[in-house]
Amino acid sequence: MMSTSFGVFIVLWMIFMVVFMSIGGYFMFRKFLKSMPKQDGKSTLDWQDYYVEKTQHLWTDETKELLDDLVRPVPKAFRDTARHTIAAKIGEIALREKASEMSRDIIIRGYIEATPKRDHRYLVKYLKRKQIDLAPYQSLLKK
Repeated sequence: MMSTSFGVFIVLWMIFMVVFMSIGGYFMFRKFLKSMPKQDGKSTLDWQDYYVEKTQHLWTDETKELLDDLVRPVPKAFRDTARHTIAAKIGEIALREKASEMSRDIIIRGYIEATPKRDHRYLVKYLKRKQIDLAPYQSLLKK
């Protein structure tokens, strides 16, 4: 016969497993949606790779350090993905403006545009802590 404490353990373990499998499924589904081709035949992930590849030569050691510094608050498990997504948005801006190299302005604008709107409050706090003037970027933060 099963003891009551073992039964409670099994129920709690089942709840734990369902919750964590749901969380994992949510992130896998989001990744699946990003890999689906859009009307132009390329997926969001394809476009990100394109922008990163096309602008790789524009990055200097200093601008890479700035990007790494901006991505530092992201939890380590998601940092590489965040860095790639933000670098793609920065690359998109650089290609649109036909930049000859990455500038601090382009990097900060790309960082703001790539960050979800719900996280802008934390983004503003972090940029202020880094003593970055936000006046030129107010229009991006208001969207």
